[in-house]
Amino acid sequence: MEEVDINRNPPTREFLETHVDPERFLDFVSTRSPVFKERPLPKTKKQAIDLMMENPNLIRRPILIRGSKVIFGFDKERYQNG
Repeated sequence: MEEVDINRNPPTREFLETHVDPERFLDFVSTRSPVFKERPLPKTKKQAIDLMMENPNLIRRPILIRGSKVIFGFDKERYQNG
C-alpha cells in the first residue's frame, strides 16, 4: 500500500473527472469542512471538482485505489468487498 499526502500531491483534474460520479458528486466532497460555512455546497460535478482542485482538503479521504476500483472516503464494507 502506498500513502500519498493529497495536500502535497493532489489528484489531477483528469483523475477526478474520471472517478467522481456526476449523479453523486457530493459523496466525493468533504461537506463538513468549514469552507462550506462560508460558501454554498457545489451544485454540479464541475463546481465540485473546481473546489477540490482549489482546495485538496475538500476531497473526501482516504482515496483507496485497488486496480481499476477507486473508493473515496472510509467505507469498511466496500473495502472488504472490493
